[in-house]
Amino acid sequence: MDIWSEIKNTFKQGSVLSKLIYINLAVFLIIRITYVFFYLFRVDFNLLEWLALPSDVHQLATRPWTIITYMFLHFDFLHIFLNLLWLYWFGKIFLMYFDERKLLGTYLFGGLFGGLFYMLAYNLFPAFAAVAQQGMLLGASASIIAIVIAAAIYAPNLSVNLLLISSIFGPIKIIWIALFSLLIYFISITGTNPGGNIAHLGGAFWGFVYMLQLKKNRDILGWFNNFLFKAGSIFHRKQKMRVSYRNNPTHRMTDWEYNKTKKAEKENINEILDKIGKSGYDSLSKHEKEVLFKMGSKKGKPN
Repeated sequence: MDIWSEIKNTFKQGSVLSKLIYINLAVFLIIRITYVFFYLFRVDFNLLEWLALPSDVHQLATRPWTIITYMFLHFDFLHIFLNLLWLYWFGKIFLMYFDERKLLGTYLFGGLFGGLFYMLAYNLFPAFAAVAQQGMLLGASASIIAIVIAAAIYAPNLSVNLLLISSIFGPIKIIWIALFSLLIYFISITGTNPGGNIAHLGGAFWGFVYMLQLKKNRDILGWFNNFLFKAGSIFHRKQKMRVSYRNNPTHRMTDWEYNKTKKAEKENINEILDKIGKSGYDSLSKHEKEVLFKMGSKKGKPN
């Protein structure tokens, strides 16, 4: 299998979290490589202007797709490196409690609310009057902080280790990480990147509101998430083929086949148990109940 086929297969089989990371990386590389060719051939075209979210309402009307593209767009290496670290860490925490559909919805709507806060601020506050028609917003920060805040609201006492900080103070509760981040974003509005920090607050607002609703058992994004996955979204994970091996004296599984089969069985059982934990045993399909019964029977047999 060549490298490109391996990458495509990994993308198809990957989780929503891994796909979000891949997409952000791919867009970053495409943009940077394109700008190298623009530089070499003296092409005078600002591609970022057509993908970043403009602060001017009239410009947005001519390129409405930027409300989506901006949240996958990075140009500086440090910017995307830090963003993807946060996305990976807190995406993993989010998925400890919720499914991939909710992660995707939180990411996308966090970006939408970040863009909305940015547009409103630049067109309403006198401080931005001089640059209201010149600003551009890019980056996944608003989307990611939505995931951070959502996770912190749901599991505020969950502690994590933060490299040098934890070596001094010990594990840090994620609620303190979230609150400290919000404070930094707010006081940095007077700095060199006011629009970006306002967008962060917009993403945080969505993460806060969405998680409060989820804690009340109201998934206000259920319709949106179901639409994306039923419409054959690229974020819909390709189901792994389940292979059953019959007792065949002429065929003996290799170690690789055995380990692959056991891994698939374990993942299937984990999905069923997760479904029971969220919706109860009665929510299982007939097939899922049969799988659970067979696994229970196997465990009950003496070795």
